Amino acid sequence: MKQFLIMALLVLGGTSFSQTVTSQNPLTKPEHASLIQFSGVVLDQDSLTPIPFVSILIKGTQRGAVSDFYGFFSLVVNPGDELEFYSLSHKNRTYKIADTLKQKYYYAIQVLTKDTVQLDQVTVYPWPTKEEFKRAFMSLDLNDTDIDRADKNLKSEARTYLERNQTASASENYKYAMQAYYTKVYSVGQSPSISLLNPIAWAQFIDAWRKGKYSKKKKDK
Repeated sequence: MKQFLIMALLVLGGTSFSQTVTSQNPLTKPEHASLIQFSGVVLDQDSLTPIPFVSILIKGTQRGAVSDFYGFFSLVVNPGDELEFYSLSHKNRTYKIADTLKQKYYYAIQVLTKDTVQLDQVTVYPWPTKEEFKRAFMSLDLNDTDIDRADKNLKSEARTYLERNQTASASENYKYAMQAYYTKVYSVGQSPSISLLNPIAWAQFIDAWRKGKYSKKKKDK
């Protein structure tokens, strides 16, 4: 009788101990036995470059992850879960995890397609309203003929003003700089040449002479 009681206590104690261990360790529960560590990389379909900051959500839940700067992500899922990929510059995609997976770690590469948004055509006018544009158009003076406009452009005062105030174009500045560089390279180790036939040098000389840079200053007595 005593032996029977001792065996019964041992069996009951072992059962309660196993239940306590199982309750303290959630990974031993049946619902956690099939969890999978799902990792991968999100790439662009055209260039195969990583796409950073892509939101990966498990459909029907509030759990997910975000890809890092190199497109890598990692999250815990269950077999049969459906992942949703969201990106601002690419189309959304879904990925279905097979419900027959047995391994604890799974890796995949998800490719996203660029999402091109076609905006409506916008015409920008220098007038805020059509009424102001109409008034400005109606007030235009179109009585001048081609001869009148040519005569205005060929006036000596206008040409003189342009000669004194108009700066050289980008191509002229480039040619002048390259010519000065080639002259410097050609005469390296020698006495520098005098730019007697350089029109830009003559223009700079005349402009400085007109501004009085070469005139002698009178000394105060």
